[in-house]
Amino acid sequence: MKAELPHDLVRTLLAVVDEGTFDAAAAALHVTPSAVSQRIKALEQRTGRVLLTRSRPVRPTESGQVVVRFARQLARLEDDARDALGMPEGGEGAGPSGPSRLPIAVNADSLATWFVPALASLAWDARVHVDLRREDEAHTTALLRAGEVMAAVTSSPHPVAGCSVRRLGAMVYLPVATPQFAARWLDGDPARLLPEAPVVCFDRRDELQDAFVGELTGGRGASLRRRHYVPSSEGFADAVTAGLGWGLVPRSQAEPRLHSDVLVQFLPGSTVEVPLYWQQWRLDSPALAAVATAVAAEAERALR
Repeated sequence: MKAELPHDLVRTLLAVVDEGTFDAAAAALHVTPSAVSQRIKALEQRTGRVLLTRSRPVRPTESGQVVVRFARQLARLEDDARDALGMPEGGEGAGPSGPSRLPIAVNADSLATWFVPALASLAWDARVHVDLRREDEAHTTALLRAGEVMAAVTSSPHPVAGCSVRRLGAMVYLPVATPQFAARWLDGDPARLLPEAPVVCFDRRDELQDAFVGELTGGRGASLRRRHYVPSSEGFADAVTAGLGWGLVPRSQAEPRLHSDVLVQFLPGSTVEVPLYWQQWRLDSPALAAVATAVAAEAERALR
């Protein structure tokens, strides 16, 4: 006899992963924490696998990721079917806001510049309830693979298993600094001076500035010692504008500051382009298709 994955148990696992704790999942499902615990235990017994790491917040194991992905696909298909039939929203697991969310991973610079305007055309579409997760474009595919998101803006052209991929365009970055900073630190050969100059980086996974200097120096000076970490796209641009260091700032954020002379492009004509792709689950979902269409249209306008 074929083993089954009861939908109520699968939905409960998804709620625990999305809410982060058993208590929060119980509140979202309108059941007791004990009931949530019993359902997770029953699902683990049925699958013969440990599905959750009991941390704070809880995390799905590798086996749990498989079930989470199935649960999210199931929830999306149920919502689409309900919409097509004109059925009212609600039911266990729907939560106070009605239909399940569309979790999407987006890098910080896209989120701060072009991605939110892409969603403006969907403001009146009742099918679309987005849950944006900010993550570096080089790491968003990990969230797709884990089943935590259904779509992602990513720098990888290689589709995650079960996903489709399309090119969106390239995010263009300009190497900029304040005029005072450039005069103090960058008056001379940039290949020699940049490795020693203070630099602004987004976080410890941000390798964009290192790669830029490595390209200039042939790999000889890519170790940037004087770093400031500013994990916000807007804050990053503000830190460079304040003279904290040089940095690669998205063109749409840099150009107004260049025009007002608060920043200078210390290597005129030099740019860095980061290709961006849209990856999404291969799922026949009108809501997901609507988001993909809106994102592609805005990317065509905003990206290179």
